[in-house]
Amino acid sequence: MAKTKTSAALGFIFITIFIDVLGLGIIIPVLPKLLQSLGHIDVSAASRYNGWLTTVYASMQLIFASILGNLSDRYGRRPVLLISLFGFGIDYLFMAFAPTIAWLFVGRTIAGISGASTSTATAYIADISTGDKRAANFGMIGAASGFGFIVGIALGAYLGAINIKIPFMAAAGFALANALYGFFVLPESLAPEHRRKFEWKRANPLGSLIRIFINKPALSSLLACITLVYVGQKAVEYLLSFFLYEKFDWTLSSVGTLGIFIGVVLVAIQGGLIRYTIPKFGQNKNIIAGLLFYALGLTLIAFVNRGWLMYLYIIPYCLGGVSGPALQGLTTSKVEQNEQGELQGAITIINSITVIIGPLIFSYIFYQFTNKHQGLYFPGAPYLLAAVLMLISTFLAVRSFKKA
Repeated sequence: MAKTKTSAALGFIFITIFIDVLGLGIIIPVLPKLLQSLGHIDVSAASRYNGWLTTVYASMQLIFASILGNLSDRYGRRPVLLISLFGFGIDYLFMAFAPTIAWLFVGRTIAGISGASTSTATAYIADISTGDKRAANFGMIGAASGFGFIVGIALGAYLGAINIKIPFMAAAGFALANALYGFFVLPESLAPEHRRKFEWKRANPLGSLIRIFINKPALSSLLACITLVYVGQKAVEYLLSFFLYEKFDWTLSSVGTLGIFIGVVLVAIQGGLIRYTIPKFGQNKNIIAGLLFYALGLTLIAFVNRGWLMYLYIIPYCLGGVSGPALQGLTTSKVEQNEQGELQGAITIINSITVIIGPLIFSYIFYQFTNKHQGLYFPGAPYLLAAVLMLISTFLAVRSFKKA
């Protein structure tokens, strides 16, 4: 019976992460066209709005990630997850019916609050996982992300070709239906004896992050490594469709097809390859190999000169995903069970900070190197910078292994 409940819970978390990434997948092909339509602007100018939209989203995550993580340590993971899923549904409805760009900022605000539940979802995985299964279950999260990316890209591209508002309505339906499903099937993962009192000083977003760095010095290099990886990933997550529309003048469906290909590769790597490579080579080697693959893929994308080569060059970038679950597994093994919510809240805070920094930096660089009034035209500039960040993160990872 316990095994059945655990399987049902893992299935629900899988779907929850899937819906979270589904929203990102939907936005990738549709947002540039939506911004152009609502603001009557070109792709280069639309990229700047994209940077500010992600800043609003990330700022809300930054404020609420630690609060939700600590609330889940006090009251349990279940209620936080269900309320956040309902918030996702509301966000997608805002995106679907936004009459102006200003309304998109309202939707992104709600999404940022709801998206802070990622820390709770990962803490849930840590609650019900032990030993080698912990890294494997974090790999399952990666597979859910890849699958959500596939479906989101498909919904955004092909439904968006009919009407750019339809994909958001579909995503709202998924989120609300999953909240209802979880209400009936999701068990609580945090036993009462493992809960702790809610303290506002521990729910302070930056305070929580600083406390982790001070009290867990063994984590400092790993968290710095994660920070740079997250920043570098934003060049692909938030800018790729703008890059493809600008450099190759792709259609919405062409971007969607590449996105589906990326998702298939990610599912194969996160859901299959990692389950072999982590037990075979260990977490440390997976981390180093993944970071180097990231750097190689980003460099190739920066200098790509034929649209079809994107299918080839994106593969080493996706192989970089082997580092993610290994990093997650390594960091979670260094804290106690009743601190998992706080740790995952801190990691979500790091992600939020990088979403504030990354897209703004990369969008500004993209605008500067694609603006018709500037001298040098090089749309791949953001990807070259991201590759450098991955190399620095590799150095930090090696340094953390030596400390350990």
